[in-house]
Amino acid sequence: MGYRTNEYGQPVGEPVPGWTPRPFPTRVTLQGRYCRLEPIDDRHAASLFAAYQLAADSRDWTYIPLERPEKLDDFRAYVASLQASADPQHYAIVDPATGHALGTLALMRVAPAAGSVEVGFVVYSPVLQKTTAATEAQFLLMQYVFDTLGYRRYEWKCDSLNAPSRAAALRLGFQFEGIFRQAVVYKGRNRDTAWFSIIDSEWPILSRVYRQWLSPDNIDASGRQRQRLQALMPERSLAAG
Repeated sequence: MGYRTNEYGQPVGEPVPGWTPRPFPTRVTLQGRYCRLEPIDDRHAASLFAAYQLAADSRDWTYIPLERPEKLDDFRAYVASLQASADPQHYAIVDPATGHALGTLALMRVAPAAGSVEVGFVVYSPVLQKTTAATEAQFLLMQYVFDTLGYRRYEWKCDSLNAPSRAAALRLGFQFEGIFRQAVVYKGRNRDTAWFSIIDSEWPILSRVYRQWLSPDNIDASGRQRQRLQALMPERSLAAG
């Protein structure tokens, strides 16, 4: 990042002309080609519960700060708690063909004054994992944050031991920033937190990459992408975490 020198010879950050605090995210529906993000509510509970129960066990919840609810009534209470939360602000990832919710993600740690927000509580069911819709869901939320709300910084944080989450962040174009040691205690254990981010100056290139990857021209007859997302990413986005 650049800097300039003030009248005392001290380095100071570059000015941000005309900056004003950004709007707080609202509960919007975000429509894509392969999925739709909807503010979560009870109408998503039954299909989301069924999708999560397709997993043989609850390993997908190991790094989530609560356990997977195993009964529908408990799951409805869980969904109600997500709906009632303003920050994190939770979205259901919906299959537009069936209307079924297949996973969730959230905007959290919203800081309008700094123009910073984190994506978190990413819980994908087996039906959603490793699909085009799973990646498009991330793109739709990024697009909303950068293009609609005008934020400067979009964060991804995870347990430093969560190798799949760290790999996902790098695949999606986030930059690794380092480890915060002993940052969190959850489920009775320590968490060293790995930090990643995308900033607004990187977004125009990343947005074009996502659009190219999601284009029907990049889909072969079997429904798979002809080019991998990482193959389209700027080289510096692939730095090891």
